[in-house]
Amino acid sequence: MDVKTGFFYLFSVVLLYAAFRVVTARNPVHAVLHLILAFSQASGLWLLLKAEFLAIVLVLVYLGAVMVLFLFVVMMLDIRIENMRRSFWRHFPLAVLIGALIALEMAAVLMTGFRGMEEPKVAGALVDAAGKALPYSNTQALGQLLYTEYLLPVEIAAVILLVAMISAIALTLRQRKDSKAIDPGEQIRVRAQDRMVLVKMAPTAAPVPQAAPTVEENKQ
Repeated sequence: MDVKTGFFYLFSVVLLYAAFRVVTARNPVHAVLHLILAFSQASGLWLLLKAEFLAIVLVLVYLGAVMVLFLFVVMMLDIRIENMRRSFWRHFPLAVLIGALIALEMAAVLMTGFRGMEEPKVAGALVDAAGKALPYSNTQALGQLLYTEYLLPVEIAAVILLVAMISAIALTLRQRKDSKAIDPGEQIRVRAQDRMVLVKMAPTAAPVPQAAPTVEENKQ
C-alpha cells in the first residue's frame, strides 16, 4: 500500500466517524464541531484527487465562514437539550427507516448504476499557436463548466443559501421578555397631544389653619 492509499483510508475513516457523530451527538455545539472535522477530511480527499481548487474552497468557504456562522448561531440559540433528548426516541423509528432507504439507494447506484457507462476521457493538453503545451487549470475548466452548462443549478443553490442565511439571522433576533427596547416606529408616530393630557378640575376652598394653643389654655 502506497502513501496515497494510506492517506485515503485515513481521511475516509475520520470522515465517517465525524459524520456519524454529527447525527448522534446530543450537544448541538459538538455536532457542529464534528461537522467541521468532516469538511476538513473531505477537503483532504479532494486534494488526493488533484482538485486543489475545490479543496481550498471547501476550507475557506465552509470552514472559515459558513460553519463558524452556524456555530455562533447554535451557541446563541436557546435550545432546550432536555426536550430534544425526549423527542429523539419518539422519531427514532422514522429516522432509521429514512436512513435505511438512503443507504439502499446509494448501494444500488454504486453497484449497478455505472456498469453501462463508459469511462471519462482524459482531456487533451492545450496548445498555443506555436504548438507549445499550455498549463492546464482545473479552476478555469470548472468555472467554464459551472457558468455555462450548470448555470441554473448554481443560481438555485445560491438562492437557497441566501434564504438559509437570512433564516439563521432571523432566529437570533427574537425579542426577549426582559428587554426594555422601544420600537422606533412608535416613537415617530407619537403626537404632541398624546404626550400630555390636561384635566380640568373644580376649585376647592383651602382649609383655614388653626392657631396653636397658648400656655394658659394648656394649663386650663
